[in-house]
Amino acid sequence: MNEQYPVIQGAEAFFLKGGSTGILLCHGFLGTPQSVRELGEALGKQGYTVSCPRLPGHGTHFKDLQQFSYDDWFRSVEHAYIELRKSCTSVFVLGQSMGGTLSLDLASRHSEIQGIALINPAIDIPQFETYRSRPAHAYVTEDAPDIKKADAVEITYGQAPVKAYQQLLGYMDAVRAKLGEVRCPVVCFQSLEDHVVPPANTDYILGKVGSQHAFKHELHNSYHIASMDHELDFIVAKSIEWIEQAHVLPAGGQA
Repeated sequence: MNEQYPVIQGAEAFFLKGGSTGILLCHGFLGTPQSVRELGEALGKQGYTVSCPRLPGHGTHFKDLQQFSYDDWFRSVEHAYIELRKSCTSVFVLGQSMGGTLSLDLASRHSEIQGIALINPAIDIPQFETYRSRPAHAYVTEDAPDIKKADAVEITYGQAPVKAYQQLLGYMDAVRAKLGEVRCPVVCFQSLEDHVVPPANTDYILGKVGSQHAFKHELHNSYHIASMDHELDFIVAKSIEWIEQAHVLPAGGQA
């Protein structure tokens, strides 16, 4: 399957060549690499090799989402990970929202991943449950991106097909069932005020993963898209600190 519309300017995938430690960035549902671009560039300036794929159907036109499944989204992330492994001796994965779901899935399948960082990860969104029974061909009108910072502008869609929401719900179900298979170090960034994903998702994930090294940082001045919000510098600093600490642990997270 191919997308029928061109990529929106600014929404492209990006790759920043650096040293032997790689960082794979995973953007969220209806988002694009633009939502984590500033985060990726800040990490790149520290010498890391950074890769951020664009999920199929994202960053073009909302109608493109109709033809892709969560398996397609996962395959694009896994392909980027495998490519990153070719030039890096160790790889960390950072995911926001559904990007966190993708990161958890990837870590459950690839035990060699050094660690994952999750920003407001999605594993259960009760307010979306109504979409399970709605016609897949219908469309949902989207609210403005959930960002506290007034001048932040995210590239996203004004509409989305119900089918895409059904894929997201199915994917969260699938990944929720395998959280115990995630054994690498895990750090989460949890916005205490999030109008999309309940903050309790983070605590649930931390309680279910099989890692011996799992903890969180609370965000007090950010909403859901925290990578574009007031505490980005904090996320960057704590991610770098965590990567340096996790480097001394085996990928499986055993002390």
